[in-house]
Amino acid sequence: MRILGIDPALSVTGYGVIDTSNNKLLLIHTGTIITTTEKNYPFRLREIYSKLLRVVTRFHPNVMVMEKLYIHFRHPTTAYILGQVKGIICLLSAEKNIPLYEYASTRIRKSLIGVGQASKEQIQRMVTGILNIKRALFSTDITDALAAALAHYYISRKENFYQEVAIS
Repeated sequence: MRILGIDPALSVTGYGVIDTSNNKLLLIHTGTIITTTEKNYPFRLREIYSKLLRVVTRFHPNVMVMEKLYIHFRHPTTAYILGQVKGIICLLSAEKNIPLYEYASTRIRKSLIGVGQASKEQIQRMVTGILNIKRALFSTDITDALAAALAHYYISRKENFYQEVAIS
């Protein structure tokens, strides 16, 4: 299974593609999509969409994964902006007929670390350790995207295991 993890944001969207063939985890590609405030919303959203479309076209993921939107009542503008970015990711998923999964940040962290309140640094250490990559090469935007992809892999394996046990 090939998984595209996405850490959505208007300024810096991180993404990472992993392959999980034969129960081995292999990092395929990562990157960030950086938009500048010199452009207005529609152009920034189009830039994110078109660059993610290129990633999907090039790497053909079986699924896309992102973190669920967490909204703090003190920052409604942030929620509005993130909602727009997530909307274009949902559109891309629907247009390319790629299943899209969303997980709460606590579930992602718990699936990787065992603790839902793990820090970004702990997540970064775990992701780079699992994928055997140098931490200094990747921003937290990328490791958050990879964490979502890895979490989906672990969660789907666990759910498949329980389904097989129930059938037996």
